[in-house]
Amino acid sequence: MNNTQQFIQENKQRFLDELIELLKIPSVSADPAYTQDVNDAAEMVAKYLREAGADNVEVCETEGFPVVYGEKIIDASKPTVLVYGHYDVQPADPLELWESGPYEPVIKKTEIHPDGAIFARGSADDKGQMFMHVKAFEALNKTNELPCNVKFMIEGEEEVGSPSLVNFVKNNKEKLKNDVILISDTSMISNEQPSISVGLRGLSYVEVEVKGANRDMHSGVYGGAVPNPINVLATMIGKLIDEKGHITIPGFYDTITELTEDERADLARIPFDVEEYKKSIGIADIQGEEGFSTIERASIRPTLDVNGIWGGYIGEGAKTVIPSHAYAKISMRLVPGQDPEVVTQQFADYFPTLAPSSVDVKVKPHHGGKPYILPTNHPGFIAAKKALAETFEKEALAERAGGSIPIVALFEEELGTKSVLMGFGLNSDVIHSPNEHYGLFNFYKGIETIPYFYHYFNEQ
Repeated sequence: MNNTQQFIQENKQRFLDELIELLKIPSVSADPAYTQDVNDAAEMVAKYLREAGADNVEVCETEGFPVVYGEKIIDASKPTVLVYGHYDVQPADPLELWESGPYEPVIKKTEIHPDGAIFARGSADDKGQMFMHVKAFEALNKTNELPCNVKFMIEGEEEVGSPSLVNFVKNNKEKLKNDVILISDTSMISNEQPSISVGLRGLSYVEVEVKGANRDMHSGVYGGAVPNPINVLATMIGKLIDEKGHITIPGFYDTITELTEDERADLARIPFDVEEYKKSIGIADIQGEEGFSTIERASIRPTLDVNGIWGGYIGEGAKTVIPSHAYAKISMRLVPGQDPEVVTQQFADYFPTLAPSSVDVKVKPHHGGKPYILPTNHPGFIAAKKALAETFEKEALAERAGGSIPIVALFEEELGTKSVLMGFGLNSDVIHSPNEHYGLFNFYKGIETIPYFYHYFNEQ
């Protein structure tokens, strides 16, 4: 691996320059105004894969944005690693909170990143992390040290729920056939403490509507005599979680696979300072489900959160109305044992029962995804742990991620293989928020570590 690592060191500036060019493209999959930019990003990823030495590189059309595919098959008898990532990004709004342009990458030093971090939308999620794999592959390929077969599947719709990827995977099982899937779209504990995500929470996402009168009403003339949908909706939402932090939906917890005491003890090994945690996000105190630690609440327990609520008049000044409608978007993070379709139906059955007869309630399901678990005795986990030990010179800890990547469970169902979540981001990278950034340390450390994963996975 010495030649590969030397190649990486000699080309670090070029790798960074190429990433910056990719970050300049506003590949926002959620907004049709950026359709051409998303397609341009796909073409650029394909270009870099070809230059890295991948064969059969294709920009594969789908019902939505394309999937970029490439491969290097060195020996059919050797194991095959499928690399997954995405080139689309979240919208940059609110733009006024960015300290620099979201698509004008700049490198600035921070307390956490004294060597500098790239500030740009998509720098950590997921262009920067995806690009590490392209560059690590290039280093292995150019030095003739690639120990196994590698395939790439880089999509452009992850930030909108990967709607087109389902059919792409189902229709290309032979092309995508692999022994393990390697993904860097998660975070690690810190730059001093590497970790591997062995679990993801699932997701059930719904939108609710509460309807009152047939029009907005004068709050002086009708106030006190007719239902106010916003007041009703707020009361209904308040009944979804009790004083102990338990979600009140009937049957919600019935199928959960509880962790063993040993598994909870492993989570307790993760370094965590609750005072620093509160300080870092500007809150006076923590809260959550009774009987669980903060780390557990944010990873191994299910949640219910209101992501948005609106209705009535929200413009400048005053307008004294009782609105005719009120709306909210609600997400539920799920844990092993919970099925998103079942939970969504449980919510849809229960939520209207919390309303008085004076209003009508509608529940509109959106996207969802199943939880995921990677056993720590899986060859992919073992290879990742050894690889991280090489470059960090420290044992990587297993942790559960609080977020959801719905397609990971899909991969297991359709392709029959497990995914290894070896992310190099940090929670402080503020992905999905203004001023998203990704440390240069993390970017380069990822490129240096990934070749060792191939090496150790090939040995097993």
